[in-house]
Amino acid sequence: MDNPAIARLDAAITRVEAAIAARRAADAQLERRHATLKATMAQAVAALDAIIANTPDDKGER
Repeated sequence: MDNPAIARLDAAITRVEAAIAARRAADAQLERRHATLKATMAQAVAALDAIIANTPDDKGER
């Protein structure tokens, strides 16, 4: 017994499940990119801190 309404519902469920899977993949990628950016920024701030710490002030002191 083929019911067109059930076939449409099955197709809709398949699309929703695909959208959920795609969203999870995008979220995971965004989390990885955020972690990489955070680490890069931490390195940049540490490098700037080192430069500032080794730069003499206007009195010639560090």
